[in-house]
Amino acid sequence: MLDKPEKVENTDSRRNFIKTSSLGAAGFFIVPRFVLGGKGHVAPSDKVNIGMVGVGGKGRQNAEDLMKLDDVQITAIADPGEYWDLANFYYRSIAGRGPVKRRVEDHYEDKTENYKLNEYLDFREMLEKEKGLDAICCSTPDNTHAYITYASMKMGKHVYCEKPLTHNIREARMIRELTRETGLATQMGNVGHSTDGIRQTVEYLRAGVIGEVRETHSWVPASRWIPEMRAVPVAASPKPHGFDWDLWLGPSANRPYHEWYSPVTWRDFWDFGCGALGDFGCHDMDAATWAFELGDPETIEVFPAGFSNQDIAPYGEIGYYHFPENNTGKPIQLTWYSGGVKPPLHPSLPSGYQWPSRGTLFVGDKGIIVNGGDRVPYVFPESLAENMEKPKETIPRSKGHFRDWVDAIKGGPAASANFEYGAHLTEITLLGVLSLRMNGQKIHWDAANLKAKGLPEADRYISEPVRQGWEMS
Repeated sequence: MLDKPEKVENTDSRRNFIKTSSLGAAGFFIVPRFVLGGKGHVAPSDKVNIGMVGVGGKGRQNAEDLMKLDDVQITAIADPGEYWDLANFYYRSIAGRGPVKRRVEDHYEDKTENYKLNEYLDFREMLEKEKGLDAICCSTPDNTHAYITYASMKMGKHVYCEKPLTHNIREARMIRELTRETGLATQMGNVGHSTDGIRQTVEYLRAGVIGEVRETHSWVPASRWIPEMRAVPVAASPKPHGFDWDLWLGPSANRPYHEWYSPVTWRDFWDFGCGALGDFGCHDMDAATWAFELGDPETIEVFPAGFSNQDIAPYGEIGYYHFPENNTGKPIQLTWYSGGVKPPLHPSLPSGYQWPSRGTLFVGDKGIIVNGGDRVPYVFPESLAENMEKPKETIPRSKGHFRDWVDAIKGGPAASANFEYGAHLTEITLLGVLSLRMNGQKIHWDAANLKAKGLPEADRYISEPVRQGWEMS
């Protein structure tokens, strides 16, 4: 069990700020730099020492990005897996402790005198022994995000964590509160949040380029990794060499190891991942949440497409979020699609237009905005795009998703996808997952009490049981 975290500041100004800075119905806070980055600041001239927790496919990618920053040094890695061949997955790499250790050492040995990279199976041992760590980068399966983040912040470490930030809604609330309490610099791994394109989109929407927006649509092609699966595996597979299966399970219930669970296909299982919606929701619902400062949805209804059950995520989904109001004071409907489903073509589009494979549509009373994978806003009808006045830049441009986090660690502005924002975006995403796990039941959400009204059976997904030793409170 983890103790209550020490607060960074205990001033009247900080307490008054937290009491009065609510966005009302939005239910979350815009927190200033002195709250979000107070503890453990690193001098601007010093290097930030980072420990990697999880060095599989995404962990290796994140290590590569961090090694591009001259004022960062990876000094320790922790992962229960020794070696993963990911050539047949989208990572197209060799990962795990062994390969990533060699890659990181090769990078730093010629640049840093007496450089040493320390290697661990258990990140908790790394946190205990590596006293010089300033920050943690968490790139593990979804079910361990919250515990690793919570434990790291409790030890005063700044944290970057992959999306979704947590595996259930209660965890998201706990991480958001811990962020406020500790003042540490944080960033969620929805990297599209740091692009110029999403900033332009938010500026266009706030400037009213397409008029009043009452509906948005987001779609991704993602589907199940193992389409033939109809039940969880019962028989065991031989474990890979050097793989600590019990540690990999984290807070989830024990079961025999099977090759379907790792290293990537864990997303198909509700115990470890959150399906396509959990994987992409924090990316593709980001612009709408940001632009309209969306608060808590009033109702959520997400229907599975194809086979799914209490253990296995579906092939695809279509879902509907109703937000009673946004920063314009008007209601908005957000529709989500995965598995190849897309919205109908809009009459504002030119003849022959085809939706991108992944995108977002904003429907206004003057026209529409379409985002593709680049998140750049494309305005239709074309006559509106030709005659509009381009909005002024009102949102500071990012220097890079990791760069912004490292700058925050050094006392700069809070990273824009910090956990204050990221936890709220994660909660919106996980509310859709909640409906999906309940086979499309409509959720009437009581945000204040963390309850699905009239559905006590939802409680087991809102706050999931964990194995002994993995409790967060």
